[in-house]
Amino acid sequence: MPEWFAPKRHGLGAGLPCSWQGWAILTAFMAVVVGVSIAFEDKPLVILSIILPMTLLLLVVTARTTRGGWRWRWGNRD
Repeated sequence: MPEWFAPKRHGLGAGLPCSWQGWAILTAFMAVVVGVSIAFEDKPLVILSIILPMTLLLLVVTARTTRGGWRWRWGNRD
């Protein structure tokens, strides 16, 4: 399994990307969010219907490609 994101030091989830693939996915996600927000600024339900599934997809990809997976971390005690 690829490792595109570093784990958070404290808590649950992923931190910043640690490879170019992670940065590419994060940059593409942000570009789509900005583009959709600008293109459909008068239609909040359209924005929500596009961004919500993309966010869920980003979370799945991030969870699957985080080094060590997603689990609760306590800082230096792990």
